[in-house]
Amino acid sequence: MPLPSRVVATEAALALIERLAAKHGPLLFHQSGGCCDGSAPMCYPRGDLLIGDADRLLGEIGGQPFYMGAAQFSYWRHTQLIIDVVPGRGGMFSLEGVEGVRFLTRSRLFTDEEHAALAAVEGPEQLLRS
Repeated sequence: MPLPSRVVATEAALALIERLAAKHGPLLFHQSGGCCDGSAPMCYPRGDLLIGDADRLLGEIGGQPFYMGAAQFSYWRHTQLIIDVVPGRGGMFSLEGVEGVRFLTRSRLFTDEEHAALAAVEGPEQLLRS
């Protein structure tokens, strides 16, 4: 069984990422933990947000890294994040705000088989600890 991705993006999200990268250069995503802009995927020019030891790289979408805080990951570890785009204003700090759309995180639970595959690669302790 192929290893499931922890984060994926819809075609609409990938198209928006491509447009934003053309305007702003390399990007970085961070799943917000619920502060100022709620719990939304935030998109920044790479280098504008400092990534620290408490941030976990979940993967890439559209060739851009996607991070989540380790404490928040402890709650989301059983899910695959699906980044989508919907009409409306996003977070005031996220690059897509001026586009009239916002990134939105949807999710689905990993199957037992997918969870086991991740545990085999990441180690069970990675799936259980924050």
